[in-house]
Amino acid sequence: MINFANRLETVQEYYFSRKLKEVRQLTIDGKPIINMGIGSPDLEPPKTVLKAILESIHDKGAHKYQSYQGLPEFRNAVANFYQKNYQVSIHPDQEVLPLMGSKEGIMHISLALLNEGDQVLIPNPGYPTYSSVTNLVGAKPIYYELDASTNWQPNFEALEKLDLSSVKLMWVNYPHMPTGAKATEETYRQLVNFGLKHQIVIVNDNPYSFILNDTPKSIFQVAKAKDIALELNSLSKSFNMAGWRVGKLIGNQTFLQEILKVKTQMDSGMFYGIQKGAIKALELDKEWFEQQNSIYKTRQQLIFNIADILQCSYDPKASGMFVWAKLPSGQTSEAVIDDLLYNKHIFVAPGNIFGSKGEGYIRFSLCVPEEKIKKAISRF
Repeated sequence: MINFANRLETVQEYYFSRKLKEVRQLTIDGKPIINMGIGSPDLEPPKTVLKAILESIHDKGAHKYQSYQGLPEFRNAVANFYQKNYQVSIHPDQEVLPLMGSKEGIMHISLALLNEGDQVLIPNPGYPTYSSVTNLVGAKPIYYELDASTNWQPNFEALEKLDLSSVKLMWVNYPHMPTGAKATEETYRQLVNFGLKHQIVIVNDNPYSFILNDTPKSIFQVAKAKDIALELNSLSKSFNMAGWRVGKLIGNQTFLQEILKVKTQMDSGMFYGIQKGAIKALELDKEWFEQQNSIYKTRQQLIFNIADILQCSYDPKASGMFVWAKLPSGQTSEAVIDDLLYNKHIFVAPGNIFGSKGEGYIRFSLCVPEEKIKKAISRF
């Protein structure tokens, strides 16, 4: 009998990995499943991006191992992107670390910063990977509750009442997944001050800032943020490049040098052609985001119709790639999504997988073609 590592007892297989097996089996059995649960963009990447990657494969050295720190042109493109879209100055050689998707950055940051027994502040509701990775590295999750009454912003009075002596890291995610709430400048200012006061590293996970959002923000727009904060960003959502695995970590040189020690033991540099494509994506004008958001807005309005049919409430001004819908009183998340799956053949995500504060909610993805959403509506 092989005994596996004790750390595996702290985590389970990712919910969507497990549930999608069931969804696939229903499809094999002939059920016409409409998947509205996953935030995987169905739209195409920009044509200039596809052209760049195709042309790059014949470049000299394109198929060799690449630098862990990425091509200089890629880092420059990231710095220019931050300057143009967030009005934030980033040093391309010292403050940018390319990642194979921002999800791997969650593990890299945790391994670089956390010792066994350290504590981590994690939003509830929030992205489940924050908790899973915290458990895998032997640290302890401390959940801070977010609430609709405050538009899902951190409650700093409640945070100050906690014993913060062992807290080393705080995960923040705005625009927030799953709720779509946007951070205010005041929230970011308070986060930076909170981190500096207690010497807690604040990590803002920021992949949704251009989806249905006319005012993209970065935590680095706040003074002194680079002294205590890191920011994850990604091309997966904004540029429909989820499978390409292109992310980046922004932060001061001291933080990134330590995180690089972890990264160099876990992977190699990003494929040359993908970096060339990513450069073209980062150079796109505002018109690209406007075109994408026009499509998402139409889909969002249609999904609001489903939420209305289910007598759910929601925020019509929320940003991001999802519709976060509150169920009528007395209904539970998983009971509703199973009813939809088995009786309407529509798959949506239950809110409780994002934490206890997500119970009583369901989450719809906007990554579904308009005609499929209309077909889902017709099933009611």
